[in-house]
Amino acid sequence: MFTLQIKTNDNMINKLMTLAVVMTVIFASCDELTNIAETATSTVGGSGGGETAAPALTNDEVIAGLKEALTVGINKGSSLASATDGFFKNPKIMLPFPPDAQKVKDKAIDLGLQNKVDQFELTLNRAAEEATKEAGPIFIQAIKDMSIGDGFTILKGEDNAATNYLRDKTTSKLVSAFSPKVKAAIDKVQLTKYWTPLTKAYNSANILTGGSDIDTDLNAFVTERAIKGLFLLVEKEEKNIRKDPLARATDILKKVFSFLD
Repeated sequence: MFTLQIKTNDNMINKLMTLAVVMTVIFASCDELTNIAETATSTVGGSGGGETAAPALTNDEVIAGLKEALTVGINKGSSLASATDGFFKNPKIMLPFPPDAQKVKDKAIDLGLQNKVDQFELTLNRAAEEATKEAGPIFIQAIKDMSIGDGFTILKGEDNAATNYLRDKTTSKLVSAFSPKVKAAIDKVQLTKYWTPLTKAYNSANILTGGSDIDTDLNAFVTERAIKGLFLLVEKEEKNIRKDPLARATDILKKVFSFLD
């Protein structure tokens, strides 16, 4: 009877020791999992497999970096576009004779008005250049007021994702802001001085042929093309910042966009 009691106690002790070992393993595993989880959430863009993770980025830093990139882009873009011949001698953003009025251009050339056509195209671009001088700060303010819900989506998006976001969110506001500036610029360079004779000459010929008159809204045309040209320059700068470390002129740009390297 005494011997049986000893065996029973020994069995209980063995069970308790086994349970203690199991609990130790479980708690150790939980601690390890916690450490792994904390490491994963403290870094952004880690690829696992033992590779070194990129430094952590907050959403605020990403947004600040995107705004900075767009600000740099529009500052450079505005400077280039607003300079003399900024539009006129840049094939990518030059304003051509309004496509809707191509028949006016053709008729004017037929009437020996090539010089007036050339002068008209030059002053068309001068209006865009002049408008850009006034519109630059408005564009910058739109960038500063930008609110991004998911900065990482834009950061890891296409190489023009920030520009596209800005284009989608601000184009209508920019049109409203640019329009009076463009009108003032058109008046300043006397663009209608060259436009009116061309349209009158074409419309006078239509009286004889029975064709329809042309009426192209120069203000809308210049406004649309000026904004399009600026976005093109901003996009170019964004792509440059994303791909070229030397183009990242500030600390926030270096920190945010080095994430993409």
